Amino acid sequence: MSDRIPGTISRRRLLTWSGTAGMLAVSAAVTQACAPPTVPGSTTTSTPGTTSTTLPPVLDPNGLLLFPGFSSRIIARGSEQVAGTGHTFRWHPDGAATFPDPAVPGGWYLTVNHETTSGGVTSIRFAPDGSIVDAGSICSGTVYNCAGGATPWGTWLSCEEFDTGRVWECDPTGSAPAVAHDLMGRFSHEAAAVAADGRVYLTEDKWSGGFYRFTPDTPGDLSSGVLEVATGPSPTGPVTWQPVPDPLATTVPTRSQVPSTIGFDGGEGIDTSGSDVWFTTKYDKRVWHHDITAQTIDLRYQGGAGVLDGLDNLYVDQASQTLFIAEDDGNQELVVIRPGDTVEAVIRVPDQPDSEITGPCFSPDGQRLYFSSQRAPVGASAVPAGVTYEVVGPWDEYLGRS
Repeated sequence: MSDRIPGTISRRRLLTWSGTAGMLAVSAAVTQACAPPTVPGSTTTSTPGTTSTTLPPVLDPNGLLLFPGFSSRIIARGSEQVAGTGHTFRWHPDGAATFPDPAVPGGWYLTVNHETTSGGVTSIRFAPDGSIVDAGSICSGTVYNCAGGATPWGTWLSCEEFDTGRVWECDPTGSAPAVAHDLMGRFSHEAAAVAADGRVYLTEDKWSGGFYRFTPDTPGDLSSGVLEVATGPSPTGPVTWQPVPDPLATTVPTRSQVPSTIGFDGGEGIDTSGSDVWFTTKYDKRVWHHDITAQTIDLRYQGGAGVLDGLDNLYVDQASQTLFIAEDDGNQELVVIRPGDTVEAVIRVPDQPDSEITGPCFSPDGQRLYFSSQRAPVGASAVPAGVTYEVVGPWDEYLGRS
């Protein structure tokens, strides 16, 4: 989600990797109301998912703070070969998703974007027992592949984050080449998600960025269709969708082509469930909710210092309807917002203050959580190339899955 343009370095300076693994307590009220909710004082409870839970101040062997019963392994490190394969993992892992392996029952693929000047997407193949059996590039020749989204038909939408960036549709297996869909808009793409209405909803990582939807002419075929932007008198309340006259942004940015376009302060992660679309904005630290049936937008959560102080990628665990929010800045945490209106940090990555948490997603069976620290130190020289992790444990119990 970094503010960049092609040919430049990260908006952050590369700092010395330092810090301490302190204790964490998180508590917040969540609201569907339009006004920002009030965040009460933190309390501590021994039951995860009620008001707050304190993560133990003890690092696991891979440098993570996890709840008891959970453990991690490192899947890939930037600039190093993925274990058991001949593929070198590129720098700065970002948005990610998993897909069932069509050739091996119980196996799956993990697709990972790379937010660098050389961009691209890596796909890592897993056997049913979780061992890595292969890895390779499924998209190349792109720039700053930030977030994206999985489609119901089994492809990965990889989004380029710069002013004329595109959405690339990728085959997780690598059998088909990646395809750019220009009519989905040329803008600073962040993330994309396909909703129950068959449309793709998209965020724009810009000050006053647009919130878009793309309606394909043929369901499941993103090569042609209509790009629209959300308009209205304010970010909350009824929303009206208006066609973007020039999706290719030949002379005017897409967000500036339609009067009364609603400006969102740095669009980030997005995901859907049924008629609900959730997305985050980084500059005002908010989680938004769009009801595609009622055609309204409301504020789901207002972040702040110590409680979701930095919002980036968003992932919905469909079985529990829990939102996973990855932090950029803040405490470098992966935070959950539960249907019962509680907010809780489930993982913390200390000692990496200049990184960001990215790409939360579960394996298809829901038992393995993947995420990355985009600029985690790698090797003896602590090059900030990034690390992708897997966390296993009693996820069904923790999330209250039925």
